[in-house]
Amino acid sequence: MKKNNEKSYREVVDFKTMMTENKTLYKDEVAFLVKGTEKYEEITYDTFCKHVDALGTALIDMGYKDQFIGVIGQNTYEWCVTYMAVLNGAGVIVPIDKELNVDEIDYIVNESKVKVLFYQGKYQKKIDELKKKNTLIEKFICTDEDKDIPFNEVIELGEELMKKGNTAYLDVVIEPDVLKVLLFTSGTTGTAKGVMLCHKNLAAQMYGIARIISLSKEDTSFSVLPIHHTFESTCGFLSMMYCGGTVGFCEGLRQFADNIVEVKPTIMSVVPLILEGLHTKIFKTANSKPVTKIAFKVLLFIAPVLSFKMRKKLFHSVHDSLGGKLKTFISGASAISEKVSRDFTKMGIKVLQGYGLTETSPISIGNQQYNYKHGALGLPFPGVEIKLDQVDERGIGEIMIKGDNVMLGYFNNEKATNEVMTDGWFHSGDLARVDKDGFYFMTGRKKNLIITKTGKNVFPEELESVLNENQFIFESMVTGSEEDITKETFIQAHIVPNIEKIKEVFGKLPSGEEIKKFIEDEIKIINKKLPSFKKIKKIIIREDEFEKTTTKKIKRHKNS
Repeated sequence: MKKNNEKSYREVVDFKTMMTENKTLYKDEVAFLVKGTEKYEEITYDTFCKHVDALGTALIDMGYKDQFIGVIGQNTYEWCVTYMAVLNGAGVIVPIDKELNVDEIDYIVNESKVKVLFYQGKYQKKIDELKKKNTLIEKFICTDEDKDIPFNEVIELGEELMKKGNTAYLDVVIEPDVLKVLLFTSGTTGTAKGVMLCHKNLAAQMYGIARIISLSKEDTSFSVLPIHHTFESTCGFLSMMYCGGTVGFCEGLRQFADNIVEVKPTIMSVVPLILEGLHTKIFKTANSKPVTKIAFKVLLFIAPVLSFKMRKKLFHSVHDSLGGKLKTFISGASAISEKVSRDFTKMGIKVLQGYGLTETSPISIGNQQYNYKHGALGLPFPGVEIKLDQVDERGIGEIMIKGDNVMLGYFNNEKATNEVMTDGWFHSGDLARVDKDGFYFMTGRKKNLIITKTGKNVFPEELESVLNENQFIFESMVTGSEEDITKETFIQAHIVPNIEKIKEVFGKLPSGEEIKKFIEDEIKIINKKLPSFKKIKKIIIREDEFEKTTTKKIKRHKNS
């Protein structure tokens, strides 16, 4: 679908300049919606900018100019103030995944030599354990409770210093190409590496995101995904700061349904697991009665010829359950089901899939508000060059990325940096093809590629997509294995069954053997539609879900 609706957007080279402009452009606009004791409370850009300046001033006064400063916790206003204050002149911000265990947090702190750690009170137990292991951290600042050094006291210190004429923070001049954000990869394939990002990387993202999604100060994002990750921090937080929009925080998955109605977002960053869960819930409700089931099918059938305004009216119950104003889902981290994407678009909410990595800040390819294809990664991001390397006879090659969004390198790891960088081009390790319209389609991960004895290439992600479409399979992971005698590579699938769906068939909870036999029969049906070299020869039934990163990617090295 194509439509030219290009807006004019300001170019920024650094976030300090952007925040200075925001003090005038959006002074009285609502920057954040924060849940109070009963309802969401508004925080303006004026208040946010003052808190950022105060915190930055206090940190410099404490002696932490240009030091590494960590932050760990849920998506909160205080997290955002900390991030922006450090980014814009206090030091180098190190966002840390709150789900990591103490040893993993200690590893990151030691690698980056974090001197100050901001943390949320609910993680006090982890922090107390960390204190016993780590002696590098000099100050612990609690963002929401009266523990260690309270966050509010640091803000008050900064405000007092500024009243007395301290302009040390305000006078900092940002160098756009210097390390300011250190992010550790989620470790889907092994030990986490520190990705070095700068203002130039992130500023390029803001300009591009605003353009392809057509953002304005009228937009509100609903922040659900972990904010330490580049996808949420750029799409859900920084892009709103760029365009003068509003960020509303989800309290947690249990409060999701209530919170989204209260926040009334227009845009939301998601991973496929969230969208698929919403899709299942919507269709379960629609199919609960014969009349509504038929009516829903008819509406979905006629929806593509209707305007988005009309679709919103026809599917008002769906829109109402999501706050009533939602226009766009930005989906990332892994491939989204084409059916799920199409169904939401039919209901009047566009699903724009994007592609990127922490190393590319993250978005490098993305579908656009007025130019998108379901199932595609999208088009090259504004200002980003994309090419395919070592293209095979099927037109499949490795995605190579070049542009201002590409990282400075891996922290203290020149060898790893050189392995992925060639003449400014970043080797993504992901395989894709491009169609006649310039849209890229993911085919798999280079490291996961299975090569059979006859030289055939099998992409596990392709088969996993087919398997996961089956209603009796909750999730799957495809790997290659060797025959003991012939040493020939064959395809095997690790499968987590959808027990609830299987129970509906049996009328009771089936035994382990019955479940395995049932899934084997489903695989036989699937195999009939696959070429011989892709057929699944062995299945391994799992009782528990696969271990995943916080962006819901399966950790293949820990599950195979």
